[in-house]
Amino acid sequence: MPDLPFATRTETDAAIDAAWTIVLATSRAADAAATACAPQTFACEDGDLIGVADDDARAVVAWGADQRWDVRLAADDPRRPLVELYLPITSATPRRPVTIGHLGQSLDGFIATHSGDSQFVTGEENILHLHRMRAICDAVVVGAGTVAADDPQLTTRKVTGPNPLRVVLDPSRRLAPHYKIFTDDAAPTLYITTADRLTPGETRFGRADVETVGDAPNGMDAAAVLALLRARGCHRIFVEGGGVTVSMFLQADLLDRLQVATAPLIIGSGRPAIRLPGREALSECRRPRYRVFRMGGDVFFDCDLRDLRQGPEEGTEAVPLIARII
Repeated sequence: MPDLPFATRTETDAAIDAAWTIVLATSRAADAAATACAPQTFACEDGDLIGVADDDARAVVAWGADQRWDVRLAADDPRRPLVELYLPITSATPRRPVTIGHLGQSLDGFIATHSGDSQFVTGEENILHLHRMRAICDAVVVGAGTVAADDPQLTTRKVTGPNPLRVVLDPSRRLAPHYKIFTDDAAPTLYITTADRLTPGETRFGRADVETVGDAPNGMDAAAVLALLRARGCHRIFVEGGGVTVSMFLQADLLDRLQVATAPLIIGSGRPAIRLPGREALSECRRPRYRVFRMGGDVFFDCDLRDLRQGPEEGTEAVPLIARII
C-alpha cells in the first residue's frame, strides 16, 4: 500500500507488517485509552502499546483530547500510510461507534458483470484491505446477493487478526444453507431476515443463528439491523457489500464512512455500485471530506460522511492541481 519506489519487496513487506502490528494494537487499546480520559502518547513493542513521553523517538501514535488516535510517525516513514488509513476505524469505542461501507468498482461504476462475476474487480491490495477491515471490526455485514455470487468466507485468513461476527442480510429469504458461511465453524455467523419470512420456532440456518428485523421501504430496516448488532456489543460494523446493501445503509444515513476502491477496469454494463434516489441539483448532493490512497493499481477514496465540508480531511497534505502518483 505505501508507495516505496526505491525500497525492495522485502523492505516494503516488513514496513507493512510493522504498520499492521501498530494498527492491531490501537484496535485493542482504544477502549482503555478512552476510559483514561487523558491524552497519551504510545510506542508499540511486542505487539502492544506502551505509554511514552510525547517527545520519545519511539512514539508511533497518540490518543488525543478529541477521543481518537493520531499518527506520530514521520511523514516519510514507510509505515505511516497504512497506519493513517485505519486509525479512524480503530478510534471507535462503545461510546463512539462507527459503521463503514465499502465498495470495489470499475471505472464506469460497476461492482460485477450482469452474471454476478466480481472476482475480482479490484486488485490484491484491496482484497487484503477487506481482510484487515474485518480484523479491526466487530461485525462484517453482506447482503444475500454477495453470498449467492461469491460464496465468501468473510474471515481474516490473509492477515493476522481475529475473525469478526459474520452477518448476512436476506430480506426475501432467497438463500439456501449450503454456502460456506453457513457450513463452517471459522467464525460466529448471524442470518437476518424479515419477521414474516421466519418459520415458527426457527432459530438456526445451517450453523448460523437466526434473527429478524422489520420491513422498510427499501427492503429491510437497516436501523434495526444496527441496533441488533450494537446490542451484541458490536461497535465497529463493516458493511462490506454489495451495492444494494451498502446503498440501503447509505440511503438511511447510517454510514459514518464510505470507502470506494476504483479499479482500472471498464465493464460496460453490469451490477451497479451505489444507487440512491436522484437529486435535481448538485447543490443537494453530498460532497464529504475525503482522503485518497493508492492501493496497488486501484485508487481508494475514504470518505467521512459525518463531515460534509468540501475537500480533503484536515491534517492531510494540500492537494496539488495535478500530480502523477504512479
